[in-house]
Amino acid sequence: MTSISAPTELSGMDDAALAERLHSAGGRIATELRKVIVGQDDVVEQALIGLFAGGNCLLVGVPGLAKTLLIHSLARALDLTFSRIQFTPDLMPSDVTGTDVIQDDPVTGGRKLSFMAGPIFANVVLADEINRTPPKTQAALLEAMQERRVTVQGRTYPLDLPFFVFATQNPIELEGTYPLPEAQLDRFMFEVVLDYLNEEDEVEVVRATTTVAPAEIVPVVSKAEILAFQQVVRRVPVADAVVRYAVALTRSSRPTSGAPDFINQWLSYGASVRAAQALVLGGKARALLQGRSHVTYDDVRALARPVFRHRLLRNFQAQSERVTTDSLVDRLLETVPRPKSGL
Repeated sequence: MTSISAPTELSGMDDAALAERLHSAGGRIATELRKVIVGQDDVVEQALIGLFAGGNCLLVGVPGLAKTLLIHSLARALDLTFSRIQFTPDLMPSDVTGTDVIQDDPVTGGRKLSFMAGPIFANVVLADEINRTPPKTQAALLEAMQERRVTVQGRTYPLDLPFFVFATQNPIELEGTYPLPEAQLDRFMFEVVLDYLNEEDEVEVVRATTTVAPAEIVPVVSKAEILAFQQVVRRVPVADAVVRYAVALTRSSRPTSGAPDFINQWLSYGASVRAAQALVLGGKARALLQGRSHVTYDDVRALARPVFRHRLLRNFQAQSERVTTDSLVDRLLETVPRPKSGL
């Protein structure tokens, strides 16, 4: 039994009605997730922003912080197909994308090549411990993440929309891992960091998981609604000053003669233009989730950490002095002035 509304209503809705429906849907999804996820409100918000903006997310946290549970629960609340790929050193690209296999043709009696789709052909793909597989297999995700399609043996197969990759990574166990190349990291809209819960939330987790099974998550948003929400997010107007602020933050993160001193001191490379795009598009989704029809500077600032932290390449000096990318983003926000307006 589901509580999904009929998607036929969407065709006659204007943007204001769709925006209101998105705001309501965000609340319903969060309510379902709270059945199994305690705390982590910022993480849930960032996952929802990535969802409605159509972006991929990299979740980083130590074991036991419900990274896999969060993504699996999100897929169930959205009534989307879900696939989990456990990345290991021996995983091959064909194990991700699929491959051609020889099958008997019942009509001709001969044999033919047939494409057997891999686990990438799902709406929500969980790439678990993505850094445990070699770069060759990691690269199998690149085309899917960017182009929403897969090419196998010279043939291209479109992926069913909506399509999201949620990857997880353990930041403390580095032996036997393969760091993600910058080109792949840049294709993640957000790097979402999960930290330990506060004491009261941790007590609640222990209580909830050592008694009866939690309530079942029911789907509350349809595939058609998600696609409509992604389109209305892109149609949200953004003031020129906000766009320029997002671009200014991005450009100031790059080591150049005009960059802040601490950027030149601690970074080898800064953020690409995808960072500015993620700030603006994520700001649109955040505004609608909070019931607003306009994007503010605070929306951009709130998303600066998850947008920038995986796109800033620290140099040896920064790593030896244990300067974190989050601390650099915070200094960047203090350094780059906001345009003088009321947004």
